[in-house]
Amino acid sequence: MTFETADEETPLLHANDCVEPQQKPAVIGKTPLPWGQFSIILSLQVLEPMTSQVISPFAPQLIRDIGVTNGEEARVGIYVGLLQSLFFATEALTTFHWSRLSDLVGRKPILLIGLTGISISMYSFGLSRTFWSVILSRCLCGALNGNVVVMKSMVADITDSTNMPQAYGYIPFAWQAGIALGPLVGGLLAHPTVRYPELFGRFELLKAYPYFLPCGVIGTLALVWWCVTFLFLSESTQPSTSFARLLGLHESERSASRTMPSDSDLRSKMKPLPFRDLLVTRVVIATCAYAAVALIEISFRAVQPVFYATPIEMGGLGLDTPAIGIILAVLGILNGVLQANLYLFSVLSYFPMLALFPAISFTAKAQGLSYFVYLLVGLQLPRLRVVFMYISASAPNRASIGATNGLAQTVVSVIRAIGPALVNSAYSLSIEKQLLGGNMAYWLMAGMVCIAIGVGSALPRRLWCE
Repeated sequence: MTFETADEETPLLHANDCVEPQQKPAVIGKTPLPWGQFSIILSLQVLEPMTSQVISPFAPQLIRDIGVTNGEEARVGIYVGLLQSLFFATEALTTFHWSRLSDLVGRKPILLIGLTGISISMYSFGLSRTFWSVILSRCLCGALNGNVVVMKSMVADITDSTNMPQAYGYIPFAWQAGIALGPLVGGLLAHPTVRYPELFGRFELLKAYPYFLPCGVIGTLALVWWCVTFLFLSESTQPSTSFARLLGLHESERSASRTMPSDSDLRSKMKPLPFRDLLVTRVVIATCAYAAVALIEISFRAVQPVFYATPIEMGGLGLDTPAIGIILAVLGILNGVLQANLYLFSVLSYFPMLALFPAISFTAKAQGLSYFVYLLVGLQLPRLRVVFMYISASAPNRASIGATNGLAQTVVSVIRAIGPALVNSAYSLSIEKQLLGGNMAYWLMAGMVCIAIGVGSALPRRLWCE
């Protein structure tokens, strides 16, 4: 990293009072994206939502199969929501520590640990036959996975103010690709010996563990990308220490070649800030906006497969696992193509999508699974604002980008842990007790939209420090 040379004409304070000397220097013209490294980060970004979404199509049937509901269909949503929430709950407990660690030892080692965790936990999930083993597998995946926040920090590391918006503009498309591919893999590959007996009928393992194949595909992809990351992805930041030194295996050393005496004061300012110093106004605003959108998004995605799997007479569509997987995949693809960029428009679009749930249920009860029902399903396209840029731009200094992203991701993980359990429990309770005509969950999510509108109004029109 290079720095501008200060002389007697250099102002002590910049005009906007927010640009710091440790930030990247001003760039004349637009810097091209480093596509070699950025493409690897994007491919890893595709894998992350696949990990969480691959179970969505078969989660309701899995809950029925392991018998935890004792045959009570109305309680399926509660356990599906719990399964989804515990992943994010354990992620919330560890993500800030992974991000802070990435500021110290580098981004690449944390990515490799995360990919290892994904692979082990997905194989474990596919081999689980009890509710508690399923829960432990998802918790393991959440606890070992700090990749989402580290990848955002890497994007900030390898870009500057001229190409950062372009780079972050690609992330939603990669994320939506994962959201589309995950349900497709889960929906089409679950129970393979029943659906594809000529291909898998002789494999006893797949008969005993009908959900191992889709989970194994994701686990294997994680291993493949572990190798790609290890061999081809370069470290994007300058580590200040190593795992060996953190564990006390080597004594810390001072390298005179790395730190010039004249740069000592400047480099001291490049150290990651303590947690309390991260809680500045702009970090809080960006984090709250990200959390508000995440709450709506995860709640919507959590209730979707449960709604599709619920019998028609109880207010759902009664679809099987492959149909649910295909619908979620198609919606993910369309959402990636129609990705919106306006925060307010993105949030407001959830109102008509929530209203479609009771409309779809009413139409299915009257007409069955007609073409018009599927047309209404196709209109449920959530549109998310690209808020990731605000998180990185709000960091107090460049050395704290990882910690800032980690703080935001921790808050979002807590929100995502609350959303599925809250909304799916409300859904189960509303169809069981017929609260608000069985539509209480949708009114609850409408309230979340109102909160997001209020929080989003505090976002600036331009990124901070631009």
